[in-house]
Amino acid sequence: MTVEELRSEIGSGAIDTVVIAMTDMQGRLVGKRVHGQYFLDEVLKHGTEGCNYLLAADIDMNTVAGYEMSSWERGYADFAMIPDISTLRRIPWQPGAAMLLADVQWLDGTDVVASPRQILRKQVKALADAGMQAMVGTELEFVVYHDTYEEAWMKAYRDLTPVNLYNVDYSIMGGSRIEPLLRTIRMGMSGAGMTVESVKGECNFGQHEIAFKYGDALSNCDNHVIYKNGAKEIAAQEGYALTFMAKPNQKEGNSSHIHCSFRGLDGSMVMADESDKEQGLSDVGRSFIAGQIAHLKEISLLFAPNINSYKRYVPGSFAPTAIRWGRDNRTCALRLVGHGQSLRLENRVPGGDVNPYLAVAGIIAAGLDGINRKLKLEDAFQGNAYDSDSERVPSSMLEAQKLWSESAWVKSVFGAEVQAHYTNMAQVELDAYGKAVTDWELFRNFERF
Repeated sequence: MTVEELRSEIGSGAIDTVVIAMTDMQGRLVGKRVHGQYFLDEVLKHGTEGCNYLLAADIDMNTVAGYEMSSWERGYADFAMIPDISTLRRIPWQPGAAMLLADVQWLDGTDVVASPRQILRKQVKALADAGMQAMVGTELEFVVYHDTYEEAWMKAYRDLTPVNLYNVDYSIMGGSRIEPLLRTIRMGMSGAGMTVESVKGECNFGQHEIAFKYGDALSNCDNHVIYKNGAKEIAAQEGYALTFMAKPNQKEGNSSHIHCSFRGLDGSMVMADESDKEQGLSDVGRSFIAGQIAHLKEISLLFAPNINSYKRYVPGSFAPTAIRWGRDNRTCALRLVGHGQSLRLENRVPGGDVNPYLAVAGIIAAGLDGINRKLKLEDAFQGNAYDSDSERVPSSMLEAQKLWSESAWVKSVFGAEVQAHYTNMAQVELDAYGKAVTDWELFRNFERF
């Protein structure tokens, strides 16, 4: 949607509200709803302000200690949300509404470097300086329940009724049972400017996936967070609840596989080489994958940002445990698929709770390092990687935090401030979990001790 179109529709009364949003550390949209005319008169020119604790709070929006950029001592001042006009779009599921995303700056005009969107922008620029661009597609799985969000809360998330009571992976009938909701989501996202590819059932009860066409890294991540927020809003309007939680129960978790390929700035296929009859990879493509393998452990925190994230990594669950790559091998963390123009690497580590800006920034940084250092690629793994003696994806947030916080490479690539900021994010979650008394503990210990 162009500014001229927005101006016309505000003038006609078709649009009266503009949502301006940024993405927080958890990958959620936060911001304001602004009256349409006020947006045109003021916000479009100058942006708007928000409390800087939006990038220094836990998932419950509690102020927490340990962040350099925001604290009681610093007074919890404002930063500026500067609209990115290229993200302007209609929001069909909210009558009279348009939306656009914002970059976050300090009031002196400098970037807030710990903002997820700014972290990705930095890596996109580094890649462009090397003469390349990243094309990205993310696949988001979710589980749908007949309960509303309020009912689920009041039930303490126990005894919820999934919309399918058995495995509906690729099942047309299983998808048909919930097609009215899935169609509303698909059409809503199409109306918001996204290219919908397909929808399919998945393995967990009530689990589905809607896929969208790939695009450049920043635009894809923008679409990811808008879709995720919008799907939940639409589900709530229709009387359902859906979750992208990485592991909502002991069955298959929700993944967010990330497909990525590097291309030249002119669109050339720098990763592909058809003369390589075995894999179709160029030397650049091989080094790109080698970079992913070299750095996957130390950037796992970007792929698995919550305590719950690590419970996906169960052998035989289609969530990876082995840090290996393979040609169309879903037992590996990294799966090479496609040929020629469609050649891409699928990172199967992220779950549905991932912040896409952080994950894609990590993938770009690792790939670029592999290319710059001309890292050699090991042979593709054959067979069942779950049963191999390969290096493993970190099994806990504590392990991932330690790898991230102690990495000299992370510090050099992302900067000391970003490294410390997301180390503290993990510590906040670890501290909160350490104090919690869970149902598992009660059932295991209440009567027996």
